[in-house]
Amino acid sequence: MRILVAPDKFAGTLSAVEAAQAIATGWREVAPGDELDLAPMSDGGPGFVDVLHAALDGELLALTVRGPHGAPVPAAVLLADTTAYVESAQACGLHLTGGEGAESATTYGVGELVLAAVDAGATTVVVGLGGSGTNDGGAGLLAALGATSDVPLDAGGVGLDGVTEVDLTPAHARLHGVRLVAASDVDNPLTGLFGATKVFGPQKGIPEERLPTGDAWLEQYAAALDRRTALEPGAGAAGGLGYALLALGATREPGIALVAEAVGLAERARAVDLVVTGEGAFDFSSRAGKVPYGVATVAAEALRPCVVLAGQVLVGSREMRALGIESAYSLVDLVGEERAFADPAGALAALAGRTARTWSR
Repeated sequence: MRILVAPDKFAGTLSAVEAAQAIATGWREVAPGDELDLAPMSDGGPGFVDVLHAALDGELLALTVRGPHGAPVPAAVLLADTTAYVESAQACGLHLTGGEGAESATTYGVGELVLAAVDAGATTVVVGLGGSGTNDGGAGLLAALGATSDVPLDAGGVGLDGVTEVDLTPAHARLHGVRLVAASDVDNPLTGLFGATKVFGPQKGIPEERLPTGDAWLEQYAAALDRRTALEPGAGAAGGLGYALLALGATREPGIALVAEAVGLAERARAVDLVVTGEGAFDFSSRAGKVPYGVATVAAEALRPCVVLAGQVLVGSREMRALGIESAYSLVDLVGEERAFADPAGALAALAGRTARTWSR
């Protein structure tokens, strides 16, 4: 058989590239005659640049930028012709904050990455959004690009308290002639019940009782800058980083669709007999622009079956079918939670081998 292996990262344990390799290792042990095509995927979050670098003939520009709490962090911009790809999580990711200090965390380093891309000659800059540990509405990014305000824009959400004006004129000048793209599948607005703070704040470590305050800071910020843009789908992505990009004139593209096109996923799916995807937790949120749903959609269009390998499977068979998934298999169910975290690559390889026994013929 011909198998397309197209997983997302397994958050906290394996990158998408590592997950694809682990699946391939386990599959080949059971079905050595099968032909495997590895296509690691991303929805714009952590791993975005690595996945695209593996697929595109581009050059990595290694940089050091300001991290979410001020310490320097390593990052990279991928240059492919005149298009640059930036992974916001490299500069403001949750893995850099450890789920602490989200109220004061800044996206300034993301702005530094965008500037480096422009200085390198990019005329299109694609910013992958996801996995952020920040909640500053992208104010830090604007500060790095030269925007000015009556409050510090690089001090996180807390720094926005009392803001009454934000001037984007210097930022627009720095980005003259540059097309910005926000790569994200998140539809949330900036503020409100379904906004960045209320929905994503808890996973970044913001206490429940602090959520109304964080949302109020972003409300003041939106009133000072552009209230209408704050209501647009995707403005709440990456702690409001999507809002700042949209305010600068960025267009929004689904992250999974952008990556799928870049790696030629549709053509590769038509050339195989089975598509295998995966992620850390396959649950009800997987329909909201997550990799398995995006890959399954491409597989369905190619009339190919799609199965999921995941750390945990939290949906039933009826929900799977609604997502276009034939079957889903769980690492925890096979090897237990302790081994799944202690040896994620080995556990995923074992699960892939078990799946190959069922599907390879």
